[in-house]
Amino acid sequence: MYTTKDLPKITTHVLQEMKLKGEKIAMLTGYDYSMARLLDEAGIDVILVGDSASNVMAGNATTLPITLDQMIYHASSVMRGVKRALVVVDLPFGTYQGNSKEALNSAIRIMKESGANAIKLEGGKEIVESIDRILSAGIPVLGHLGLTPQSINKFGTYVVRATEEKEAAKLVDDAKILEKSGCFGIVLEKIPASLATQVTKVVKIPTIGIGAGHEVDGQVLVLHDMLGINQEFSPRFLRRYHNLHDEIIKAFLAYIHDVKTVNFPSNKEQY
Repeated sequence: MYTTKDLPKITTHVLQEMKLKGEKIAMLTGYDYSMARLLDEAGIDVILVGDSASNVMAGNATTLPITLDQMIYHASSVMRGVKRALVVVDLPFGTYQGNSKEALNSAIRIMKESGANAIKLEGGKEIVESIDRILSAGIPVLGHLGLTPQSINKFGTYVVRATEEKEAAKLVDDAKILEKSGCFGIVLEKIPASLATQVTKVVKIPTIGIGAGHEVDGQVLVLHDMLGINQEFSPRFLRRYHNLHDEIIKAFLAYIHDVKTVNFPSNKEQY
């Protein structure tokens, strides 16, 4: 029984209650109005307007190229299709790192221009000043630790993070710092399940995993990956719930065939 299924709106407070009650948080990415409507209708708890839009919507190799204006466009589109879900928007690369004033201005723009409910930043201790400024404006912040795709050029790889003792200890410390700063939750990406379990027990705020095992407080996947639209990305943590790639191709082939053979439109499909 989902205790939140009949709630008119999911808030950060609701997520905290879900952690306390042991109810898992279901989160997926969303980038446009049509998909956001379907996600909301299905009862998803959180929609992440991820900078992964750079990959799945724009075809870039990394998340780095997407701009603040583009993120606001995607977030605005999602918000028009949502009534119940909590909508969180990624601050894109270059809009908060090393400059807390710019971080605040970026977050304010997202909230004012899209109407979103919260923002997400990647990093720990090194971005605390930015988090503090954003929270001072009353904007909810979701943290993100472990594999941080915006730092791909620093790490040079997308392998599992925090497998070594030193990095694992820093991640736990960063999680405590994010909680103390006032973040309402933390995404834990591609870290050992045992470490994710430890973090989930150490902090009182919800943890949402992606490739972090099942002992976290919730899960998030990229929409295009879990629907099987994107066939090139197959990490161990990904479960495909459909194979829309093949289904869509079949529909396109059928349409092309019907047009070429003058089977479409039929007499009933014309005026």
